[in-house]
Amino acid sequence: MNIDQICKREIVTIAAGESLRSAATLMRSRHVGALVVTTTQGERDQAVGVITDRDLTIEILSRDLDPGEVKVGQLASRRLVAVAGSAGIAEAVAAMREAGVRRLLVTGPEGQIAGFVSSDDLLDALAAELSGLAGALRSGIARESTERGPISPPRPRPVFLPHGTPGMQQPLAAGRP
Repeated sequence: MNIDQICKREIVTIAAGESLRSAATLMRSRHVGALVVTTTQGERDQAVGVITDRDLTIEILSRDLDPGEVKVGQLASRRLVAVAGSAGIAEAVAAMREAGVRRLLVTGPEGQIAGFVSSDDLLDALAAELSGLAGALRSGIARESTERGPISPPRPRPVFLPHGTPGMQQPLAAGRP
């Protein structure tokens, strides 16, 4: 499965000079956890960073910063981490692990940003594949039962523990309660 198949296509951007309140409002209204931070280079918007919901909460509160004084571009991570849309899940996981991030930008064939993929997206995709594998195993068992018919199981024989095995209860002696 390619990352193209599971990434979120909606890219929400915010200018580096915007306020943190604007970023939080945009995240809430668009139901996203990360924004691509941009600056204008000539006639094009250029990605210069990413700001996440964690950045807004953890960084601002832990540093006791005044959110009204800090601009998005000051808080955003300048380290852009991306994976090609043609990459597989293993490549995306490796990129996340190496960079220590929970989200990756997904790029199209010409290097343009085509989407975002999060660790949650990858977990959902892996869970779906594992569920499919579990279904295949159940289907195989059902097929075998139908094609082969029932067989008589061997009669179970009792198995005994040797005397003195730790945790084994000793039988009571005759006449003792």
